[in-house]
Amino acid sequence: MNNEIKEMWNNRYGAKEFAYGKEPNEFFKQTVTRYKLAGNLLLPAEGEGRNAVFAAEQGLQVTAFDISEEGKKKALQLAASQGVMLDYKVGDFLSMDFNETSFDGAALIYAHFPPAILSNYHQRIGELIKPGGLLILEGFSTNNLPLREKNPEIGGPNKLEMLFTTESIQKDFPEFEVLQLEEKEVELNEGIYHKGIGKVIRFVGKKKG
Repeated sequence: MNNEIKEMWNNRYGAKEFAYGKEPNEFFKQTVTRYKLAGNLLLPAEGEGRNAVFAAEQGLQVTAFDISEEGKKKALQLAASQGVMLDYKVGDFLSMDFNETSFDGAALIYAHFPPAILSNYHQRIGELIKPGGLLILEGFSTNNLPLREKNPEIGGPNKLEMLFTTESIQKDFPEFEVLQLEEKEVELNEGIYHKGIGKVIRFVGKKKG
């Protein structure tokens, strides 16, 4: 399964065009600015680097990773064009060697994973954030499926178990104080794979302790 997923993302990111554009996700951008994020930021499933480059431009030390080598190539290309540096790793997150509580924040932007690993993945992300650090998440909600059926260009998984609810986020991140948690209908215009009206879950949490 991992090889199939990797091949799919390498094919998508191997194209000349940036799959989700070069501009950062709007919610991520607004949240980084609003909370004046500083320090070390972890960006899992970062793809072609649009959010990582924006964060680096704000002075954050960015560690990003993805399963796709093609994603890394595009991310480093984008970073070079903007004059910033990224620490970008490729591989399976759960086997990567990160120190616990070593990041001031993390952001999961459309980071959808198979249900067998999703909660473990979220738990591990939580462990890597320092007490007082922020977690930012935007991803498609379970209620996006009917919208995706009407307009496939909105993108996102077509499997219910890979999508989010406010309840599933609270369950996966119990060690975070909720600063913002909502389901929202948004108009996405992110490259060629996120276009149209979709339903998303938005979450900002502050690590307790």
